[in-house]
Amino acid sequence: MPTALLPASAKSVVIIGAGPGGLAAALLLANAGVKVRVLERLPRVGGRCSAIEEQGFRFDLGPTFFLYPQVLERIFRLIGRDLKSDIPMTRLDPQYRLVFGSGGDLVCSPDLEKMAAEVRKLSADDAANVKRFIDDNRVKLELFRPCLESPFLGWRDLFKLSLLKLLPVLAPWRSVEGELSRYFRDPRVRLAFTFQSKYLGMSPFNCPSLFSILSYLEYDFGVWHPTGGCSAVSEGMARVAAEMGVEFHLNEPVTEMLFDGKKCVGVKTDRDTYLADAVVVNADFAHAMTTLVPNAIRRRWTDTKIAKKKFSCSTFMLYLGLDGRYDDVPHHTIYTAKDYVGNLADIETNRVLTNDTSFYVQNASVTDPTLAPPGMSTLYVLAPVTNLHENVNWPAAKAKFRETVLRQLPKVGITDVEKRIRFEKVVTPQMWQDDYAVYRGATFNLAHNLGQMLHFRPRNRFEDLGNVYLVGGGTHPGSGLPVIYESARITSRLLLNDLKLDAAWLDETAATSQSGSTSASSV
Repeated sequence: MPTALLPASAKSVVIIGAGPGGLAAALLLANAGVKVRVLERLPRVGGRCSAIEEQGFRFDLGPTFFLYPQVLERIFRLIGRDLKSDIPMTRLDPQYRLVFGSGGDLVCSPDLEKMAAEVRKLSADDAANVKRFIDDNRVKLELFRPCLESPFLGWRDLFKLSLLKLLPVLAPWRSVEGELSRYFRDPRVRLAFTFQSKYLGMSPFNCPSLFSILSYLEYDFGVWHPTGGCSAVSEGMARVAAEMGVEFHLNEPVTEMLFDGKKCVGVKTDRDTYLADAVVVNADFAHAMTTLVPNAIRRRWTDTKIAKKKFSCSTFMLYLGLDGRYDDVPHHTIYTAKDYVGNLADIETNRVLTNDTSFYVQNASVTDPTLAPPGMSTLYVLAPVTNLHENVNWPAAKAKFRETVLRQLPKVGITDVEKRIRFEKVVTPQMWQDDYAVYRGATFNLAHNLGQMLHFRPRNRFEDLGNVYLVGGGTHPGSGLPVIYESARITSRLLLNDLKLDAAWLDETAATSQSGSTSASSV
């Protein structure tokens, strides 16, 4: 395992986008001695994992749950750094509070005895199965980990004996909801362990049962808050990368990828042309393909074929800087609509807005006072909504839906918000597309149905073009920060091998099972 930069090579790589996957790839490629340039269209690093800073308030633009830090810890270890020394973070206990529109709530703790006691308040029979669910999913993760850490470059990879042996455990024919019904009878308890499918922008009724590991990860490995938010992780990664010699070009969107036939030879911006031995695309996959690459040279991922793919839901966002604080409201709170199934149908099938919408609110100032001026606080409010569709005209619907969301907040104990607002920013699905270059405003990228996973997802060594590699939520393993970071390690290994550079050091095995069970009290 290297503890310093490997010898410099004559090879150069351009990375399009300074999101989490691009930043992780920059760290690994720079450590291998490659000359790395990162071109970012926005004025700051992070992509959807960047910060909003206004009037002394700081918000994460996108992700606020930092889960399974072992993946990024491994990447930092590979380059001779320590993640939590470079980027301080705190494990949360309680992890979050769940408020059910149908009645009742759960204060979710990583302490399984406490969690079982909480579940017992809703369903005495279900309390005994909390530990069994965690134990079973610990086994599931260990069995599936090699698939999450390996590329799927062709159909033969789907029929590897090791993967076939996993079918009885992974049960791909079952949904997350169906999987949880094997453990819990009360629908509210099931919801406490299935809502995490929303991290992928999917309904638990459609999300493959493999992803029951998402809730398990929270309990065994923790829900963390990096000081300054998840965006501080992106900024810390960029800081380390710059120290390693990576060049960052902010406010410089790529306007065109340059090709010799189907082989990419570089990129063009309004400022310059950058030739490279390889190009790593960290931009939103569908947006990048349909705007930067000629349609005629793509075979599997043409504009027409991309348009027919299934995409995740979108999100309606409120970023509120407030006078005063809500000290009795936890760091994370999730409200699920009384008609949760109907709310999901309105998002995924009916493609309409609803009055009793589910929502999530982060009250991070109770944990991290650096996010607001003294005596003030921040609220981050997210409501899952349909991605862009003709049924919703967002310029017309924006103000009314804002009022709908604000009216929901008292259901989780947040009252009199409007009179406290000192700063406000709204982001709609239309704005996700127009301002942040997210195809259809689908904030979680391509959906994670079985027909769009593993070999069926755009491949890390992109199959349609030469010298093009993918990182981020649009490629394998998928969406969500931990697997986006892992996509960078998978892709970097492929790229370095193709450049005839040493990649063996990237296969260091992370001691996740030993380090992951650290108790909240010892952190």
